[in-house]
Amino acid sequence: MSAISKRFPGVVALDRVDFHIAAGEIVGLVGENGAGKSTLMKILTGIHRADSGTISIDGAPVVMHGPADAARPGIAIIHQEPEVIETIDVAGNVFLGREPLRAGPLRLLDRRRMEAETVRQLARIGSEIPPRTVLQRLSTAQQQFVAIARALSMNARLLVLDEPTSSLGASEAERLFQVLQDLRSTGTAIVYISHRLREIEALADRTVVLRDGRNAGLLHRDELTRHRLVQLMVGRAIASDAPPSRPAGHPNAPGASEPGLHVDRVSTTRYPAVEVSLRVNRGEVLGLAGLIGAGRSELAEAICGVSPRVSGRVVLDGHPVPPDSPRDAIRAGLCLVPQDRRHHGVIAPMSVRENLTLPAVGSFARFGLVKQTTEGRAADAVATNLQVKTSSIEAAAATLSGGNQQKVVLGKWLARQPRVIIFDEPTQGVDVGAKAEIHRLIRELADRGTTVVMISSDMDEIVAESDRVAVMHEGRITGILDKSACTPEAIMQLATA
Repeated sequence: MSAISKRFPGVVALDRVDFHIAAGEIVGLVGENGAGKSTLMKILTGIHRADSGTISIDGAPVVMHGPADAARPGIAIIHQEPEVIETIDVAGNVFLGREPLRAGPLRLLDRRRMEAETVRQLARIGSEIPPRTVLQRLSTAQQQFVAIARALSMNARLLVLDEPTSSLGASEAERLFQVLQDLRSTGTAIVYISHRLREIEALADRTVVLRDGRNAGLLHRDELTRHRLVQLMVGRAIASDAPPSRPAGHPNAPGASEPGLHVDRVSTTRYPAVEVSLRVNRGEVLGLAGLIGAGRSELAEAICGVSPRVSGRVVLDGHPVPPDSPRDAIRAGLCLVPQDRRHHGVIAPMSVRENLTLPAVGSFARFGLVKQTTEGRAADAVATNLQVKTSSIEAAAATLSGGNQQKVVLGKWLARQPRVIIFDEPTQGVDVGAKAEIHRLIRELADRGTTVVMISSDMDEIVAESDRVAVMHEGRITGILDKSACTPEAIMQLATA
């Protein structure tokens, strides 16, 4: 790809960017949210058209009019948000648009072949999802497995992965890394986009860094360090992720026990069946760890009334929270930042302003009419504080990068000053600079006495940011670790108990 440029209304997404990759090579592609990584790859895979620049494959220029033009020479992409059709089954998604047929002129769908091949491709990444399962019954992580299986089944010459581990647990991610190394050994070229820099260090032969839509640098494997990557990505050093020590008497200090959230034998009918008792103090950050499918998100939704509780109770500062009403949970001061921001976090067609102020829109209204000037000032302040990259707060949330959409999801709840806030994968798909900002916000919330529960599949994040860590396995708490005992090894032992 040579001198690729692309403009969107009010934004220069790419400015004469160069990128190349050879067969049997893994190239990391990194940069802050909005740096142009996903746009560059969408141009390569025919989703967007470049305004200028050229693409060549095996030395011959090509023009990508659409995804079909990219698929013909063997280019496939796995998006950060799984691109699946939720109303059809797993096998149907894996073979969508290229279904095998049988019975000659009758052209009957060869379901047996589809299902057998789907099982084989899922087994390559360690997944045993039944091929007839309808996608809407699967978690985000399981849907990501299906998207990966679809790309693998196409025998792609060039495979683009955009934040592939953002919704995967540690064991699933390790299996994916092995698959990628196997593919590299057979000559497949792989573009690996990730904000998890340790993955880039472990996998990449070379790493291309973008900043503000331009080439910022290139690092070969022997030059690759986290420090050099960060400097090229953001042009500055990032503060350590380790939280500051807390003095005696602080709400998070050892011995503090002022009650905040009490979960008493809560169970839900959602799979897996959850039955949990838990106490979280005011001003405490409780990490909630476990493998994919352990029931962490299901527990969060049961606490917040998103999915009904079949038994148990939730008590907030001594007052019970109704069992099946998100509205009542929010009114009580209990907020959930969901894992799936695309479906449950933002309303994509609405503006950044409307999304940021939606939970508190009544406070900007008089006689039923919203005062857009006052609302706009409030939204602009939140967007500025969280450094949301957008051409305007009137731009649709759908135009933002995934990481900036995540900032909008966080911002809309912070404005309500919640008493308890549950973060489900708060830094999923977020760049290193934004991740540090989100960690700072979580600490500030705890310092102000807010009760914080943080669900994360990022082991480093759980260990660094939590005051205690509760570990789940098959719908139950298998152990709670104090800060001094919290290590990746101890967490994994409890997560697989």
